Amino acid sequence: MERPIRVLIAKVGLDGHDRGAKVIAAALRDTGMEVVYTGLRQTPEMVVNAALQEDVDAIGISILSGAHMTVFPKIITLMHEKGMEGVLLTGGGIIPPDDMQQLREAGVGTLFDPGTPTAQIAAYIREWVSSHPRG
Repeated sequence: MERPIRVLIAKVGLDGHDRGAKVIAAALRDTGMEVVYTGLRQTPEMVVNAALQEDVDAIGISILSGAHMTVFPKIITLMHEKGMEGVLLTGGGIIPPDDMQQLREAGVGTLFDPGTPTAQIAAYIREWVSSHPRG
């Protein structure tokens, strides 16, 4: 039997609005994924270290603070430094379309707006993980 997809959900920085992150975590868990929720006020370093420790297939960042153009590039850089090319970095929140495109070009996966159906997010993670087998 194959192990379930493992996803780490995190809130980075001072953004204290965690309802969306908790909803996503519960929804992914309901689809059979194993979910690790790190809680509030994480640093990019804490997120990447937790992802390594938990051996996750994907990292999901919930961000509503406007710091997405700092947070996502820092996390992707740390992931590359730690050899985590086979791990998806995705997320969502209040992120303008132009910024989403710029982050995508930098190696971040699809980013989701508030209100995106959780089934769509789960399907994206499942599809990405199945098409990017880890060594």
